[in-house]
Amino acid sequence: MNAQEQAVSGKPASTRRKLLFSAGLSWMFDAMDVGIISFIAAALAVEWSLTPQQTGFFTAINSVGMAFGAAIAGYMADKFGRKSVLLWTLLIFSVASGLSAAATSFAVLCILRFIAGFGLGGELPVASTLVSESVPARERGRAVVLLESFWAAGWIASALISYFVIPDYGWQAAFIIGAVPALYALYLRKSIQDPVRFKEQAGRGKEQGPSFGERFKSVWAAPHRRSTVMLWILWFTVVFSYYGMFLWLPSVMVLKGFSLVKSFEYVLIMTLAQLPGYFTAAYFIEKFGRKFVLVLYLLLTAASAAWFGNATSEGMLIAAGICLSFFNLGAWGGMYAYTPELYPTRVRSTGVGLAASFGRVGGIIAPYLVGMMVAREFAIGGIFWMFFVTILIGAIAVFWLGTETRGKELAD
Repeated sequence: MNAQEQAVSGKPASTRRKLLFSAGLSWMFDAMDVGIISFIAAALAVEWSLTPQQTGFFTAINSVGMAFGAAIAGYMADKFGRKSVLLWTLLIFSVASGLSAAATSFAVLCILRFIAGFGLGGELPVASTLVSESVPARERGRAVVLLESFWAAGWIASALISYFVIPDYGWQAAFIIGAVPALYALYLRKSIQDPVRFKEQAGRGKEQGPSFGERFKSVWAAPHRRSTVMLWILWFTVVFSYYGMFLWLPSVMVLKGFSLVKSFEYVLIMTLAQLPGYFTAAYFIEKFGRKFVLVLYLLLTAASAAWFGNATSEGMLIAAGICLSFFNLGAWGGMYAYTPELYPTRVRSTGVGLAASFGRVGGIIAPYLVGMMVAREFAIGGIFWMFFVTILIGAIAVFWLGTETRGKELAD
């Protein structure tokens, strides 16, 4: 165990739990904002008479911002520190979310969602890197998956807000609630610090540090190329399938004949399954390893997608949706735990940010593609078979190209 690991291990467990809870709450607010979009899209489609293509563009523009935010914030966090970038990205998305409530046109709303997406996309990889560097190896995977579990709490909150608030008070009220995290950023200023590992690495580096181009080349250099190829495929397939399926979930339920309120109710039930998905992944990831969790949960996500798209009864639809939430979000937790472990400290946040940024390209394409397919009257079952194949590709990439990192110290 090196000096940095000793410093990390020497911190009281209560300090690590406080860090996990603090970063987790910011993660929860992110998820709440993203989740609300899927419900607002369904409401706006009715209120503003949006076409399926417009609905797809509205959900995709958030991911465009996230792609830029992940790449830029990842580099900035390696250059200026995890804490400051986490705070700024949290503020950016909170303010943009609150201003979205005042949007009076589709174009203005899309611009604000791009800005909010920039903050969201930047915050997520930085938060996972910060937690990964702040806990000892024996707890690292579990801690990052538990951080990801706050995403489920955010989606549950978004489903509750959408079910109880949007029908009575309108979609604007949901966006106003999304501005609350700006206040939380003030608390985070004092409650978290940059990891010892990052501070020591920054102290040994050049005064200005490597440029973005140099860090990009390092991520693709021979020692990391195999991992980068695997991660970029993994992130693209997981994000493509997640945003294609879950941002359209309320709308798909409407297309299957349920009312808007009934659709929100069913999606809330499905969303509750995310939490046990995360918790089981958090247990298995330290017991059996990262590759085991990712491959298993991705294969079961693929099977659930095929089942959901071709469900022929109300009971089958809800059961398939529960399995889809359970396994897909468990895979997300494994992916966030795995990614920071494959890069050294000097480019860790850049590597995570670039993988997440490439993944967001999938999040841009999928919602818009689904909108086009729905407009051309593709069968819902056929759309979900597409997601089945996509997720299988991600599982194969991890199986063939991935290296196991369970119990290994982070590289410096």
